[in-house]
Amino acid sequence: MEKLPKIALPVIFIIIVVLIILFKSAVTIDSGHAGVVHETLSDGVDPNKAPLGPGFHVIAPWNRVIDYETRQQEIPEKMSVLSSNGLDIKLDASVLYQPEVENLGRLHLEKGEDYLNRVLQPAIRSAARSVVGRYTPEQLYSSKRDAIQEEIFEETKKIVEPQYIQLNDILIRDVTLPPTIKEAIERKLKQEQESLEYEFRLVTATKEAEKVRIEAQGKADANKILSASLTDKILQDKGIDATIKLSESPNSKVIVIGSGDSGMPIILGNQ
Repeated sequence: MEKLPKIALPVIFIIIVVLIILFKSAVTIDSGHAGVVHETLSDGVDPNKAPLGPGFHVIAPWNRVIDYETRQQEIPEKMSVLSSNGLDIKLDASVLYQPEVENLGRLHLEKGEDYLNRVLQPAIRSAARSVVGRYTPEQLYSSKRDAIQEEIFEETKKIVEPQYIQLNDILIRDVTLPPTIKEAIERKLKQEQESLEYEFRLVTATKEAEKVRIEAQGKADANKILSASLTDKILQDKGIDATIKLSESPNSKVIVIGSGDSGMPIILGNQ
């Protein structure tokens, strides 16, 4: 009984050491993450080794794992840049990105965990300054916004892709101009719209007038042709035909009293 405490102490010590080793060796990587292993007793991170994927892993207790999120991430970016004529333009954008999983070791070795501030954000701001500097405020405010967004994306992509960052998209949410410039552009756009509306009404009225003129000309031509074809003889024959039909009516009493100036019978009748 006296020897039990002497045996128990080393056993307890060994158990504690084993638990510490197991605790330091066991690593769990969450979904959408990957781990870069830093080997303390060698050269640190081996860029040629694949990172640890999601799940449970056992590593040497003297090594450590640096966790990286590998899913698509979004960062808001507010930038102040200059237009082609030197005016201050503010851009409000969203950047969609993720690290290249297969090159995660190289990303950590060359850029570190803070690659967002070291690489991605400076690249976006540089591309935005370069692209916006080619356009006027009017172009930024209206027709060129989609083109500018695409150009910023392509220029940023060229910078970050060789540095193991996958750029998925850049979305320009808002372009803010100086108030005086914005008001001047809006007035100009309104005047252009009113001018287009006036031209449309003018063209419509001209077409309508042309339509009425053509219809009137058609009627005049028809009447002219009809008048030329109606001789006295044709009119007299048509009058006789009408008189005969009227005399055949059962509800009419017909009396012929000589003839009129045109040689047509004069008909009197009552019902």
